[in-house]
Amino acid sequence: MKRTYIKFRCSIYEKKLLSKRAERAGISLSEYCRSSAFGNSVIERLTDEQLEHYKMLVKYKSNFTRIGNMFKKHNPKLASEIEQLAEEIRTHLYNFKRIQK
Repeated sequence: MKRTYIKFRCSIYEKKLLSKRAERAGISLSEYCRSSAFGNSVIERLTDEQLEHYKMLVKYKSNFTRIGNMFKKHNPKLASEIEQLAEEIRTHLYNFKRIQK
């Protein structure tokens, strides 16, 4: 059980930054400060959007592996699958540009 307080001064900006990092890691500000003070790395959790992008990249990796395997096997469906993949990539890149604006 924690009963003792430690106080330290920081700027408003530093407090907001610490709070935001703690929030992204899914822990309290106190826990974040304690972990940081003891040199423990605090891993931020992925947002839903980041998780969706990660899943997309996994899918692309799988698709490119399949395409590479098709090149080896001389599969006639290769051209249509490459076109479909290129269209998916274009769509995601367009959506990505819209998000950044």
